Amino acid sequence: MNRVYVCSCFGITEKQVKEHAEAGACSPRQIASVSKAGTDCGSCVRRIQGILGRGACPRRELLEQGNGAAALSEGTTRVATETVSPGRLRQAA
Repeated sequence: MNRVYVCSCFGITEKQVKEHAEAGACSPRQIASVSKAGTDCGSCVRRIQGILGRGACPRRELLEQGNGAAALSEGTTRVATETVSPGRLRQAA
């Protein structure tokens, strides 16, 4: 059996990355969340990007069609941001 390892740190193969991509993972971060690949030394992240390529991705397709809100609501959470002065940060801590 010939296994091509993408992530040596966690023993993740190219086949596993492709399976996660087929299941809906569209980015190296999403691959990392399901397999830990790319979360230790990080040397495999570019390889994962290459495997994922610019292929079909349901979220990416929604964004390109102008349905950004729908794409964001599918499994991701928007975080409200606020500009805060350093003084207020010290007070909050």
